[in-house]
Amino acid sequence: MSDHLRADYDSALRVLYERPDECAYWTLSGRQKAAAGFGLLLLVAALVWQPLGTLIVVNGALIVFYLMHGGYKFYLVWLSLDRPAAVEVTPQQLSALTEADLPSYTVLVPMYREATVLPELVQALQRLDYPPDKLDILLLLEEDDGETHQACQRITLPAHFQVITIPDSAPKTKPKACNVGLEVTQSDFLVIYDAEDRPEPDQLKKAVVAFQQAPDNVACIQAKLNYYNQRQNLLTKWFTAEYSVWFDLFLPGLTASGAPIPLGGTSNHFRTAVLKQLGGWDPFNVTEDCDLGVRLHKHGYRTLMMDSTTWEEANCRLFSWLRQRSRWVKGYQQTYLVHMRHPLRLLRQLGPANFFSFQMTVGGSVLCFLVNPVYWALTAVWFASHWPVLSALFPSVIYPLGVFCLYVGNFIFLYLAIAGCMNRQYYDLVKFAVLSPLYWLLMSIGAYKGVLQMLLRPHYWEKTDHGFAPPEVIL
Repeated sequence: MSDHLRADYDSALRVLYERPDECAYWTLSGRQKAAAGFGLLLLVAALVWQPLGTLIVVNGALIVFYLMHGGYKFYLVWLSLDRPAAVEVTPQQLSALTEADLPSYTVLVPMYREATVLPELVQALQRLDYPPDKLDILLLLEEDDGETHQACQRITLPAHFQVITIPDSAPKTKPKACNVGLEVTQSDFLVIYDAEDRPEPDQLKKAVVAFQQAPDNVACIQAKLNYYNQRQNLLTKWFTAEYSVWFDLFLPGLTASGAPIPLGGTSNHFRTAVLKQLGGWDPFNVTEDCDLGVRLHKHGYRTLMMDSTTWEEANCRLFSWLRQRSRWVKGYQQTYLVHMRHPLRLLRQLGPANFFSFQMTVGGSVLCFLVNPVYWALTAVWFASHWPVLSALFPSVIYPLGVFCLYVGNFIFLYLAIAGCMNRQYYDLVKFAVLSPLYWLLMSIGAYKGVLQMLLRPHYWEKTDHGFAPPEVIL
């Protein structure tokens, strides 16, 4: 490896070198391993000593968690509707901008085996309404991705486009590629787009206005994400409903409450200096976006949502969708374990309310995916057989909570899926949102796959395949 590539590679690992306590290079710290081992031994001992009593306590704790998790999500969605928090930029504010007012901007586009979508990507990025002399677009291509390199050579790229080759070295992840791009970036602001993204043309200018209006401690502005192939098949319809809740209702609710924002994987706009100060992204975390959102908040910075949409391609193939979902779940586990290495320190850094939010949004989301099939199975067995053992798990104190959780809790999550479609005016998708429990089952399958991979291949990046949307729906 040349000296130049070695320098780039070392810069990509700055989080590991400079902030090892905030890096997912180690899945579990020594203390976490000891605590997990002790907790497991304690649980086994309790099951041997008082099996039924222990199962009742565990069951009661999980039901209480379910109620808190569902109630918190419902509260955030209500908050986002009652107190809109996404920054809105008016046409008048955009027209008031002059070219001299505009800061320099860098667009990072990490790519791997994306030759199929490259032409549409270049067209979409050329539609960005921003002066080319103040805009650098860096296509981050892996060294061993000959197909995409050749596709770039067949296209005449505009002068403000540049191809950056990422050294072929471990970890082979999107955040490592972004860190190499960050190292060569000299712009005031920076944004990430994925290869299949179609951002609204005025999004960069909207971000500039939003940063001008925001306090100095706002280091990131997250645009909303949604899909241009919403109606391709049943899976994309469910996926669209999920994204409509997450980016249009849930994340704005977190913003309104002042909680840490688990960023989306694309369309996050940053103050470049702050990003460099924090060492960039964790190259070993496969949801580097979620991790960075939490890390920004820990260090005193804030994230805002912006009322601009980037359109993406919803995964329309089941097994590809499962690979993507398992990577997300694995990354949320990594993020949770990394930031919980020192729980009391995290509590001091975030404060009690935001610490609770972190537990619900990052750790709690994974736990819900894992526990859901267990309760679905218990419910099915109960209705089929009325097995007395199941009745014993739900004594008089727990039974009403369990019934409330079964009916009201599931209704809340179903209601949120419908509300997301209604808020986006996807009225024809509401009837498919009603079938969301089938989608929840797929999410749990992906979650269990992510847990298994967390144990066996924690840093493996499962690539999402693109290029399957019908041409007529691509913006």
